Amino acid sequence: MAANPFETDLDRTQANFHPLSPLSFLERAAYVHPKRLAVVHGALRLSYAELYARCRRLASALAARGIGTGDTVAVMAPNVPALLEAHFGVAMTGGVLNALNIRLDAAAIAFILDHGEAKVLITDREFNAVSRAALAQAKTRPIVIDIDDPLYDGDNPCIGETDYESFIAGGDPAFAWRGPDDEWRAIALNYTSGTTGNPKGVVYHHRGAYLNALGNALDWGMGQHPVYLWTLPMFHCNGWCFPWTVTAMAGTHVCLRRVEASAIYRAIAEHGVTHFNGAPIVLNFLINGPEELKKNVRPGIKVGTAGAAPPAAIIAGMESLGFHVTHLYGLTETYGPAVVCAWDEAWDALPLPERARLKARQGVRYQVLEALTVMNPETMEPVPADGRTMGEVMFRGNNVMKGYLKNRKATEEALKGGWFHSGDLAVLHPDGYIELKDRSKDIIISGGENISTIEVEGVLYQHPSVLEAAVVARPDEKWGETPCAFVTLKPGQKATAEEIIAFCRANLAHFKCPKTVVFRELPKTSTGKIQKFVLREAAKAL
Repeated sequence: MAANPFETDLDRTQANFHPLSPLSFLERAAYVHPKRLAVVHGALRLSYAELYARCRRLASALAARGIGTGDTVAVMAPNVPALLEAHFGVAMTGGVLNALNIRLDAAAIAFILDHGEAKVLITDREFNAVSRAALAQAKTRPIVIDIDDPLYDGDNPCIGETDYESFIAGGDPAFAWRGPDDEWRAIALNYTSGTTGNPKGVVYHHRGAYLNALGNALDWGMGQHPVYLWTLPMFHCNGWCFPWTVTAMAGTHVCLRRVEASAIYRAIAEHGVTHFNGAPIVLNFLINGPEELKKNVRPGIKVGTAGAAPPAAIIAGMESLGFHVTHLYGLTETYGPAVVCAWDEAWDALPLPERARLKARQGVRYQVLEALTVMNPETMEPVPADGRTMGEVMFRGNNVMKGYLKNRKATEEALKGGWFHSGDLAVLHPDGYIELKDRSKDIIISGGENISTIEVEGVLYQHPSVLEAAVVARPDEKWGETPCAFVTLKPGQKATAEEIIAFCRANLAHFKCPKTVVFRELPKTSTGKIQKFVLREAAKAL
């Protein structure tokens, strides 16, 4: 066979090939727009030149403490500048950022610190009680640094050896960082509940983070210099990659410590917000917010929503307030959103309820996702595009995770057959748009957070009066879904719903606890398996 002339003497060199990394977004923004406003947080204002210098200081300080390639730096914080800076500064050392879910309990945080082998824990004072309890349970002994945010109004004491500002003050603002030598190198570690009590560690690489960040901008039509309000937690899939997206577009990051309707409306009015993301519960906050604050909304502010599929009524409510809603879909394993309900202008003429129904579908693949389909998971054959036949949603592309940390079996199962198996059941419509119908796993998505039913059931079974228990999702206007527990008591035992809920709250993170408890016999198959589909229907009827 003759040699391919396009592969002869045409080699990769430093001049024509460079590993993709979102770190380049910050370097470019600081070079091209050094004076442009990058960060707003209370009275704090940072330009891109200042943000870049602070990230380099962080990297320098971490490197001086021995952090390098493959080392994990965990951050327990709300949406404050330190967490944004960690999205760049940690990776500048070759390290891996593990942004912790601030809603988890100490036991879960301890497991994550140990499993991810955290070398450093940067923790906001607001969460120091949980962090301290987690550190007491964990085997790992990370360096602990406090974030003493001036907007924190509580009295929790510091628990670290120093505070964040003092720590980075000792770093070099001209630190000579280098990007990854291989774009496949890990950049972030995120934990997802799965269907077991112990979460799985999802590993992101530089290439996927770079591409999905650009995909966000492309598929949202973001444009240059957006003013982005941080209503979506940065700990959730690295804020759906938006720390990198907004920086790539030289936009302004408006930090928001607490997500409340009044705070969102005030930020919109004060800072000229153009974009924000959030789970359906955040949208519901705004729909039901103070009427006097709604007057500050300028028509056309872009809102992205994902998590539990948003009810059409919520989308319609947001649109009626003047917001422009884009429905996104993805999983932790796909860097957050990788699917968008791309809008067809022909739908503009439809009545609002019909537009909202169409917009509630999950949609089509991102520009940067190679393939999206709905398949029979047994035969791996695509389902017909009839809007009726259900199958499993499958992904393929650069914005699919490297895999699960220290869990080869789970990784192989998730990526079996050359596709990422989402575990979500959907139909494929004739126009090529997918629409979720159910989940093959029993995960509950409440306020954008995953809740393992097995974990909740495990706590319920610890109650001395409980004989059997099963947990399913119950639709909720505020949270999207909440856990509903069906309980059978032991003969001669008594317990109230309030007692069961209180017991769960003493043993679980509060957002995981059942909001509803129903006492009844549990329906079972002939082999003794609980029929959860029966309970789901019963929960819907409550």
